[in-house]
This record gives sequence, C-alpha cells and structure tokens, in this order.
Amino acid sequence: MKKKNIFDKFFSLIALFLASPFLLIIILFIYLNDFSNPFYISERVGYNFKNFRLFKLRSMSIGADKTGVTSTSSNDNRITKIGHYIRKFKLDEIMQLYNVFLGDMSIVGPRPQIPSEVKLYHAYEKKLLTIKPGITDFSSIVFSDEGDILKFSKDPNKDYNILIRPWKSKLGIFYIENRNFIVDIKLIFFTVLSIIDRKTALNLTSNLLRELGADEKLVEIAKRNIDLKIFV
Repeated sequence: MKKKNIFDKFFSLIALFLASPFLLIIILFIYLNDFSNPFYISERVGYNFKNFRLFKLRSMSIGADKTGVTSTSSNDNRITKIGHYIRKFKLDEIMQLYNVFLGDMSIVGPRPQIPSEVKLYHAYEKKLLTIKPGITDFSSIVFSDEGDILKFSKDPNKDYNILIRPWKSKLGIFYIENRNFIVDIKLIFFTVLSIIDRKTALNLTSNLLRELGADEKLVEIAKRNIDLKIFV
C-alpha cells in the first residue's frame, strides 16, 4: 500500500496547510471558552496493536475523560458550549491530519479505539488492527450521529457496545477486505457530503456497499432507516 502512504502524506500536509487559518480561529475560541488547553490527546490502539497518541481539538471540559464514561451522547454535560458545534461539524477530527502526517493513521481506515475498548474485541474484531486506523471509513459516515443514538441512554458505554460497536466493526472489516484507492476517494467525498447532506451521503454509502458485495443487512444498516435493536 505504498501509494496509499504517499497519498496520506501529501493529502494531510496540503489539508493542514489550507486549514491552518481556520484552525487557529477555532483553537482561539476553544481557549477563550474556559482558558484551558484547546487540544485533547488520547491514547489509542493502532496498527498491529501499537499504541499511539491521537490529537483532537477539545470539545469537552477538562478532566472529562476521568469519569470512566468513554462513549459520548449528544446531551452529555461534559461537552462545552463551543464543543457542541465542534462535534456537530466534526471539527475535532481535523487535528488527526497531524497523526496521518506522522504515519500513525491513514485518511481512510477503521476508527482507532482506546485500549479498554480494544480489550473487549472478539477474535474477529482484531482484524481491525491489521491496517492503520483512519480518520474516516464506512462506519464514520453511517454512525456520524453516534451521540444522538446515545442521547437518552442511561449507560452510554453499554449501549455503544450493544448497538453501535458490532456494526462499526463489521463495516471496518468490510472496508479492509474491499479497500482500494477509488473506494478511499469515494469515502472521503461521502464524509464531507455527510456534514452537508447526511441522507444523500448515507444513500451513496449504502449503494457503494451493495456494489462491493456487502451483506444485505449491512447495506440496510448503512441506510439508517431501521432500528439498530432489530439486528442486535
């Protein structure tokens, strides 16, 4: 996947350069919100089970990760005022371009998880760690509303692992088994589109899954017209 590595380096460098003026403004707003560090650094598990430091723009209050709640609902009181906008438009993910440039991540690939979540992986889910994790993939588009799914949950961690994680893992593994440059370009486009027009992005994503030969249940889940509980 040498071409993918070259693309990742080039894309991340150009994207960081173009986004830098916008990033500086967001960073300033985050800092002025509570006069604290505007960045959030979290340990994640990457390629071949190697841990790395993931960079994000901070959308939650300082010390939020000490509560033991690792899954976040959209009405989580740990999210700051500006954090709601940062999460809504996925602005917190921009800093991960730096992780891509460093070589810890790829633009497209299964989302990296914290060590405690990886410990819960079933044997088949360990395949997710056979390639570099990414900023986006099928699951990032399909479950971009993860916070809303968990909005009224009394136990976000439990509900995440029951309702969301199984499908995110299946989508991630499907990506690994069907990845190529064209698929990556399409997923990058669908990801950007989902911020503007989520319904169209979901339809395009489900169509791509079907074209690649995905199981019909996976295709239906990608449309997000069906209650997730039905398939648990």
